[in-house]
Amino acid sequence: MAQGAQELVFAPLGGVGEIGMNLSIYGLGDERRRQWLAVDLGVSFAAEEHLPGVDLILPDIRYLVAERKNLVGLVLTHAHEDHYGAIIELWPQLKVPIFATPFTAALLEAKRRGEPGAPEIPVTVVPVGGRFTVGPFDVELVTMAHSIPEANALIIRTPRGAVLHTGDWKIDPTPILGDRTDETKLRALGDAGCLAIVGDSTNAVREGRSPSEADVAKTIAELVRNARGRVAVTTFASNVARLRAVADAARLADREVVVVGRAMERVVQIARETGHFDGVQDFRPHDAYGYLPPNKVVALCTGSQGEPRAALARIAADEHPEVTLSRGDMVIYSSRTIPGNEKAVGRVINGLIEQGIDVVTDRTHLVHVSGHPRRAELEELISWVRPKILIPVHGEALHLSEHAKLARKCGVKEVIQIRNGDLLRLAPDARVIDEVPSGRLYKDGWLVVDAQSRTVADRKRLSFAGALSVALAIGEKGELIDDPSVDLIGIPERDRDGGLILEAVQDAIERTIESLPRKRRADPDAVAEAVRRAVRATVAEKWGKKPMCHVHVLEV
Repeated sequence: MAQGAQELVFAPLGGVGEIGMNLSIYGLGDERRRQWLAVDLGVSFAAEEHLPGVDLILPDIRYLVAERKNLVGLVLTHAHEDHYGAIIELWPQLKVPIFATPFTAALLEAKRRGEPGAPEIPVTVVPVGGRFTVGPFDVELVTMAHSIPEANALIIRTPRGAVLHTGDWKIDPTPILGDRTDETKLRALGDAGCLAIVGDSTNAVREGRSPSEADVAKTIAELVRNARGRVAVTTFASNVARLRAVADAARLADREVVVVGRAMERVVQIARETGHFDGVQDFRPHDAYGYLPPNKVVALCTGSQGEPRAALARIAADEHPEVTLSRGDMVIYSSRTIPGNEKAVGRVINGLIEQGIDVVTDRTHLVHVSGHPRRAELEELISWVRPKILIPVHGEALHLSEHAKLARKCGVKEVIQIRNGDLLRLAPDARVIDEVPSGRLYKDGWLVVDAQSRTVADRKRLSFAGALSVALAIGEKGELIDDPSVDLIGIPERDRDGGLILEAVQDAIERTIESLPRKRRADPDAVAEAVRRAVRATVAEKWGKKPMCHVHVLEV
């Protein structure tokens, strides 16, 4: 194929119109054959009231599976779950080379070892700021400040131009951990010519700049210094800069740090192995907590999102075997609540407050900052890179729209808003040219199920209106051999007049069978359907809701 015939295309398979489940693909070639590069493979978190029993939401990768022979690699921008959390579940369908920096690779390997039956996943480790070639793509990592070590933007260079895929980022002049956002490299990209920015929109609705991690560190240090009793701090385990800030605050207050929670222990170990905890004092295991005086301990706890089995929820319920808090102690929530987790977090906070524990959140103190850019930072990045095209991603509709308006205000010639599955040609001319399959998968226990399957829909119906199970034994002449066996699940016992719903259902079954012609009684399927309709109608009359109903007919 002649070089001039090649097209550079981009498609999000997740992460557009939503926050989470990030998966992007870049293609080079023509409509008959393209080579693809994937960026990130993340999850979203399910809200229990909307998706009962679902643990995680994953992107549907059927298009990549179909194109697997043309998929040259998967590059990870960083190790947050919404960018790499689907790898263990979905990589076996792709078996594509993975490229990641040392911390991301180490965290992925630790996560893999912690999941029974997880496959071996080879990862090519790329140095921070490194540059490498994968298929026809020349990829260079750009260090970006964020709330996890080694977050990267990607400069993806192709014969059709260079694209800046920002990943998650902010401009933080005092980031506590790691280097600042690499302004020099970004300005150089702008000088050389940038075709497009595919950019983070999370905070595009917020004016100004995101505060610095150094500001949070000062607040935490002050709170720990002035505390009289025990202090517990909960945050995202992956926020190594925040963990380091807590360690510094404890050292300045002459307190020991105790780590409580396996996820936190794992990240601390990896941070030490990869050099991100150089100079940080040793932490104590959780079984040392009980031996330390109240004014000499800071507990680093998992559970910032209200997870019921995490350390903080167990402490709040007074169910943790080693760690307790009492009246006058302090808990610092150094995190934001992920949308959908508000009720779970509220339950834990209320439980702590009812015990007389002082709870500090970002509502009253600067104990958390976002890792994403506000509007002034977005403007600055655009001024450095000066792209011809900007595509807002990583955000809900409002975030994407505000990012697009801001880009136009900054003079970007072409601002293109797209949805998951849109195939956007970036060069030779920018426009949506097709749609590729996209969607959602659900992690349900050990299984991954299609979002369109009946499983979750049935579960939602069960949660709303319960279920009714009927078993019947029918003789040769269509007569009932015994009383029907009826089981009501999640259905009230009595109607508003005080009558037993179970008796009404049994009466409805007997009336229905008696009313059926003898010939139809000999047909088990006809009996089952007639009974199902009758009992559902009876329950609806008595209760106002129609339950799921299963009828089993046994011929005797």
